[in-house]
Amino acid sequence: MLVMINFLTDAQIQPSLLKVSQNKRFFITADGKPFFWMGDTGWLLFVKLTREETDAYLEDRKQKGFNVIQVMVLHDVKHAVNVYGDSALINKDVSKPKITPGNNFNDTAQYDFWDHVDYVINKAAEKGLYLALVPIWGTNVKEGHVSQQQAKVFAKFLADRYKNKTNIIWVNGGDIKGSDSLQVWNTIGSTLRANDPNHLITFHPRGRSTSSTWFQNESWLDFNMFQSGHKDYAQDTTEPRIGEDNWKFCVNDYVLQPTKPMLDGEPSYEKIPHGLHDTLAPKWMDNDVRRYAYWSVLAGACGYTYGHNAIMQFYKAGSGQGAYGCRQPWQEALNDAGAKQMQYVKKIMLSKSYFDRIPDQSLIAKDQGIKYDYLVASRGKDYAFIYTYTGRTIPVAMGKIAGKKVNAKWFNPKNGSYTEIGKFENSGIKEFTPSGIKKEGNDWVLVLESIKG
Repeated sequence: MLVMINFLTDAQIQPSLLKVSQNKRFFITADGKPFFWMGDTGWLLFVKLTREETDAYLEDRKQKGFNVIQVMVLHDVKHAVNVYGDSALINKDVSKPKITPGNNFNDTAQYDFWDHVDYVINKAAEKGLYLALVPIWGTNVKEGHVSQQQAKVFAKFLADRYKNKTNIIWVNGGDIKGSDSLQVWNTIGSTLRANDPNHLITFHPRGRSTSSTWFQNESWLDFNMFQSGHKDYAQDTTEPRIGEDNWKFCVNDYVLQPTKPMLDGEPSYEKIPHGLHDTLAPKWMDNDVRRYAYWSVLAGACGYTYGHNAIMQFYKAGSGQGAYGCRQPWQEALNDAGAKQMQYVKKIMLSKSYFDRIPDQSLIAKDQGIKYDYLVASRGKDYAFIYTYTGRTIPVAMGKIAGKKVNAKWFNPKNGSYTEIGKFENSGIKEFTPSGIKKEGNDWVLVLESIKG
């Protein structure tokens, strides 16, 4: 058993509760400041990492600018055991959490699975990180291991235990279609909402689908989440064949009523094979995770979740081949290029007025492009962002933002640097071409700023 000491109290740990903004497009903190969701998929955090490893992982993510960690509470109800050998359930029954008496963190005889979850939540809060918790991973429900009544009891247990933790977000579902066990998912959602009215709730769906398909009108669903990964254009043969164009989810969900924020909660992970299962297939790399990020955010998303093959499963050296051919230790993967570059997505999105930003493809004067040549545009009252993944020429319809003249510059998604272009009349059509040859991964954001006075 693990010896637990020096737990921080709720009085010491009070990150701001998150809410939906007044225009229903973004997240805000309790004091009204913009909150850009920059997530990481640490799915197996509660069961794979020791306390010391947890501290190191969370600190690394904090330093790299992440602010949300997506975690499964119960990944496999048949074997819900953490790294210390503590079981989450009695007789594999989700309505019977295995809790030792007293919840005295300093008493090693009473330390259990749920005390460890408490530790991770507290440690994340200490570092200013939010945990987006999936109560029960979808496979368990689809396979019949969780009844509607069991789900209700478990959801109430979670809500009661964590409703006073301000760094919690609830993520119903878990890589599952809402139509698979629809009543169970609605039961979990409505139970969380009834017993914990203050935390945000969403639904994590199956690949190439969005929560809005099933739950758009449910009062418990605060924002939409879609999963765009992990197939490439050629592999996605199922209609509507969105393939890698994750921006299309944003275009579709943006016009729905009631208006709700949305984000890509699982794009293709860095260093995971195209399509997942063929370990000899090409792997998604840092340029791909950047593309998914800027395509979706500039198309109207309120944030983005990054993922890495080694980190999502916390693969450890010497444990054989991991899922999807992984052999890279998670500690090494922490510093892969894509993870380092995600901070720049948040940097540019928070660099301008936030709540007036809207997607606006009319900024593209002609030839928006298809597949990798697609241009995506977003603007506020006095600025505009236009992203090219291939470094192609961007034809801009000027006059969409305020001012007679604008300042133009390039933002480099690889390192967060700016390069000045010059000042231009804010009228007509003007073309901007970034440096480098036209190719995949030569990506840039064109930034236009109103010149005042």
